[in-house]
Amino acid sequence: MSMSAVAVLAAWMMVTVVFAMQHEATVDKGKALFTDTKLGTNGKSCNDCHKDGTGLEKAGSKNDLEATVNTCITKALNGKALKKNSVEMQSLVLYVKSLGSEKKSAGKKAPVGC
Repeated sequence: MSMSAVAVLAAWMMVTVVFAMQHEATVDKGKALFTDTKLGTNGKSCNDCHKDGTGLEKAGSKNDLEATVNTCITKALNGKALKKNSVEMQSLVLYVKSLGSEKKSAGKKAPVGC
């Protein structure tokens, strides 16, 4: 294999890895979306109702977490529901689930709805 072919192959592999990383659900992407007002149309974010995830420490154990997230997006943020398997939805789910492992409930009741 020539040096130019090796260089092309190496460049292609790097582009593939970068593309995969951009299209993979992560907690960091979920946290960024949680504070992003672009999920809705009214200038609010998830963080407006759930400051720094407060009250969502147990939400990660819900079986229908995607439906709950979409309810908040469509009702509280006046946004468009996310597809269940989208990178955005899965990132939000990962972030909400991470709240249960990061925060300890201080005996406060979790808020109901948004």
